[in-house]
Amino acid sequence: MKLCSKRNGAWVAIAAAVGVPTLQSHHHAHSEPPPSLQTPAPSGAQPVDALKVGLLTLTRCELKQPDSAATTAAYCAPFEVPENRADPHSRKIQLKLAIVKSDAQIAAKDLVVYLAGGPGEAATQSYAQIAPALAPLRRHHDIVLLDQRGTGGSHPLECPQAAKAMQASADQPFDARRVRAQTAQCLDEVEKTSDPRHYTTADAVVDLEAVRRALGGPQFDLIGISYGTRMAQQYARAYPHAVRSIVLDGVVPNQLVLGEDFAGNLERALKLQSAACVATPACEHAFGNPYAALHTLYDTLRAQPARAQFPNPKSFQPIDKEVSADTLASVARLFSYNAETAALLPLTVAQAAKGNYTPLMGQAQLLAGSLDTAMNTGMQLSVICSEDADLLQPNPQDAGTILGGEVTDAVKAECTVWPRGAARADFHAPFTSSIPTLLLSGERDPVTPPRYADEVLKGLSNARALTARGMGHSVLARGCVPKLVDQFVADLQPKKLDAACIKQIGPVPAFVDFNGATP
Repeated sequence: MKLCSKRNGAWVAIAAAVGVPTLQSHHHAHSEPPPSLQTPAPSGAQPVDALKVGLLTLTRCELKQPDSAATTAAYCAPFEVPENRADPHSRKIQLKLAIVKSDAQIAAKDLVVYLAGGPGEAATQSYAQIAPALAPLRRHHDIVLLDQRGTGGSHPLECPQAAKAMQASADQPFDARRVRAQTAQCLDEVEKTSDPRHYTTADAVVDLEAVRRALGGPQFDLIGISYGTRMAQQYARAYPHAVRSIVLDGVVPNQLVLGEDFAGNLERALKLQSAACVATPACEHAFGNPYAALHTLYDTLRAQPARAQFPNPKSFQPIDKEVSADTLASVARLFSYNAETAALLPLTVAQAAKGNYTPLMGQAQLLAGSLDTAMNTGMQLSVICSEDADLLQPNPQDAGTILGGEVTDAVKAECTVWPRGAARADFHAPFTSSIPTLLLSGERDPVTPPRYADEVLKGLSNARALTARGMGHSVLARGCVPKLVDQFVADLQPKKLDAACIKQIGPVPAFVDFNGATP
């Protein structure tokens, strides 16, 4: 999950993904990718033009990813479902379904299902980011990608005009009235084609089961990342017979109220990063105590925002912008998602403290653009307003953090406007199961810390939790973890899994200057 980088803007996005938003090369969306950027066809059976699976016929397609000309070869089919399952006469919406074929001549009968983060991320668009991590599984399994309703190619809840207004005010201080007005503008656009009450996790769970039955009723191996771990738990509770195994990466307990721990979890991650720096002579000599330096800079900018001129990191055109405490908080939080970007944070803060704001502002621009293209705002609101907003309460302890209490304030403001769907009475009940489950965490995760996995583990009789030292949010692609996941799915014995290799994954040392971690 990620709090939108525009924490002081017109909405708060409770979002997830694999690590920090990918800072990709930007290609023209309409251009055809060169052959070198296309994923090769599977090495097993010769590709066919159409694929018959259960009741469905899927045809060859190329999956695109935002801000990239690269594509992934797959088989796709539209999948029609009722928007409101309680009303047989409600409008029908089409979901985007894709299958990435296995490399094997004859794939395993069970299907791997990737459940994307967010809420708001589309599986078909984000798959390319995790494809290397799923490569060992793909040697023997087909991979199912279903854009959750409201995202990607599944009847997205889009409000382009409101989004422009949100962008224009992104640098302004938080104002509840403006948030409500812009949320209302977004809702006006969305309601022309959709009823946002029916785009919740519960609705998506029923959609996924309908897809499974249409595919002939195979068992699923669920791979959930961040918010996708909540989706996996909800699906497995509703349809336990349909699930063969579960992998939860960046675990979100059912009982968690999204947003309630964001500020405290970030402070924990920042303290761990700082402690590692202080324990390293070169880093301690360069920065002293990075955690204290970050808070000092935050307090300085909160009292008196600065002004900076810097080149746009994409176009290199000059930009003149205010440097606010909120900008610093956004970069600190989102850079903490990934060990490599977290390693840049002490240097970025030190440069800003000296009056060089170019690294900080350039990074802020890249992060904002990445989130804007990766997440669907309307679907995020449908999920959080229906499932979490009523339970979200201010935490007095957040007052001394760099995120503060604006997460709660913004969600409350948005959800006074956004329609709410019905959540199951047991939606926030702890997940209990005997399904073989592997839980993965990063030691320094700023949003889903390892204690969340430990909490879910209490209700599982056939499960194991692993933590990667020094890592941030989502560790599925780290070191030997892809091989461990492949072995787990093959054997279904999490407690007997030889996971010693995860100890070889270690922290990324902080950059002491722009040349790296050593002077």
